[in-house]
Amino acid sequence: QVQLVDAGGGLVQAGGSLRLACAASGRAFSSYAMGWFRQAPGMEREFVAAIAASGGSTYYADSVKGRFTISRDNARNIAVLQMNNLKPEDTAVYYCAAEDSHIPSGRVEAYDYWGQGTQVTVSS
Repeated sequence: QVQLVDAGGGLVQAGGSLRLACAASGRAFSSYAMGWFRQAPGMEREFVAAIAASGGSTYYADSVKGRFTISRDNARNIAVLQMNNLKPEDTAVYYCAAEDSHIPSGRVEAYDYWGQGTQVTVSS
């Protein structure tokens, strides 16, 4: 069982930056792949970024590639999403998630545990 608490959202102007953090508690954080997803009003939840359990591989949606960076610290049980050059279309509730796998999936259905979500709003 893994419990996730995500935080760090807020209101920022276009071009600005935010850092989201996901704190995990429970067993064997280092054996779970971690992902970040987002959901805008009226839209389905979509994949943003993911990182392998070891931290050795990262994956990004095309829409955020080059602007967002996912990382993790297995000693501190934390996953981080650094978001730079934010755009109004990045506005959404962002969720961290844990998948019981070493290599992450981009599918919502593959993830076993979810944070409560944190709101990111980017103004133009």
